[in-house]
Amino acid sequence: MANVDAFVADVLAKLVARDPNQPEFKQAAEEVLDSIKPCLAKHPKYLSVLERIIEPERLIQFRVPWIDDQGVLHTNRGFRVQFSSAIGPYKGGLRFHPTVNQSILKFLGFEQIFKNALTTLPMGGGKGGSDFDPKGKSDREVMAFCQSFMQELSKHIGADTDVPAGDIGVGGREIGYMFGQYKKSRNEFVGVLTGKGLEWGGSLIRPEATGYGAVYFCEEMLKVKGQKIAGKTAVVSGSGNVCQYTIEKLNQLGAKVVTCSDSSGFIYDADGISEEKLAFIMDLKNNKRGRISEYAKAFPSAVFTPVDKSKDYNPIWAVKADLYFPSATQNEINEKDAKNIAANKALTVVEGANMPSTPEAIKVYMDNGIGYGLGKAANAGGVACSGLEMSQNSVRCAWTREEVDAKLHAIMIEIHRNAYDTSVEYGQPGNYVLGANIAGFTKVAESMISQGVV
Repeated sequence: MANVDAFVADVLAKLVARDPNQPEFKQAAEEVLDSIKPCLAKHPKYLSVLERIIEPERLIQFRVPWIDDQGVLHTNRGFRVQFSSAIGPYKGGLRFHPTVNQSILKFLGFEQIFKNALTTLPMGGGKGGSDFDPKGKSDREVMAFCQSFMQELSKHIGADTDVPAGDIGVGGREIGYMFGQYKKSRNEFVGVLTGKGLEWGGSLIRPEATGYGAVYFCEEMLKVKGQKIAGKTAVVSGSGNVCQYTIEKLNQLGAKVVTCSDSSGFIYDADGISEEKLAFIMDLKNNKRGRISEYAKAFPSAVFTPVDKSKDYNPIWAVKADLYFPSATQNEINEKDAKNIAANKALTVVEGANMPSTPEAIKVYMDNGIGYGLGKAANAGGVACSGLEMSQNSVRCAWTREEVDAKLHAIMIEIHRNAYDTSVEYGQPGNYVLGANIAGFTKVAESMISQGVV
């Protein structure tokens, strides 16, 4: 094991030397490589792929010029990180947000490799996006940006090469504008994007898939503990698709959800976010693009707590609950937040967002015996359903809602089984970090070795 430690340390040192200003990517690489050390010690042949697996196969950066409603020209940066095609075409979302940079996209693309491997579907890992902010922009401005972005991106993607999807800032509107531009530029109607409208190649359950999948994964985690979701209280962060459909599925399974949030703060509703109240959130966020504080004005049982940047913790994670679903963004739970969750005697923390827990927070979960469903396993439902959309596009068919949901549920059960069984194999039952990372890594590593030095 000492030799493995030294080898991994050397690989990470080279990563930092090459990319010294990419903390998010470094964090993701460290988390994966540290957790797979038992596998590397047991199977030394995998050491040969480490340097390659942390280096993207291709990283594309391009300029995106567009004109706003006042006739002013703007220039944003566009990116696509095509990280690994060892088991299938590159697959991963596009994020439009001012914080987008190479570090964040490399971290997301690296995580996507193993998440996609866990789904059982033939998909590689990638990620992309732009530092463009769609908030406050008119539909015409968003369309202008999306068309310019896709004009360049279309040169690098394809149904059998790279199939992007949505992510933060990229919903059905943006996917539609980009798909229209791709079709016009390439003169072909193919499944080059997922998350499309149902009328033109999309899949039922796709908007719900990440949230539903996280709850299905949590359900399997609780079964291991001899428990079930019904009767449990849940804290969910965020207020976008992942949060909305996490709440919907939790409600269907008999839990009570008491929170949701956005960048301005969070609401706590002691009576629970019912189906009627969830419909209000969906209209507020999906149609009116309003702030979550408006929920507290509409429902007297709710209290709104604004963000207080002077605090070194987020009070949403101090709300007492059995189940916690961070579903907003990366690193939203720090060590102090995790200690608050532990003090509430949480049963599980299940990640709907990508890497929402810092390494220090994860250690608190593990030290306190909290069931921790890491993002690459727990939130794989979104990309799994994207894979199902790709399958439907390939054979020119459309499955029913019940068929897609059943396939999604089966995939999430299999992801849990694979991660849990691997954790048992390596002597750490219930350590999903170790189990999921090793299970995903070995599938990709075996493929890379079989395909030679490429």
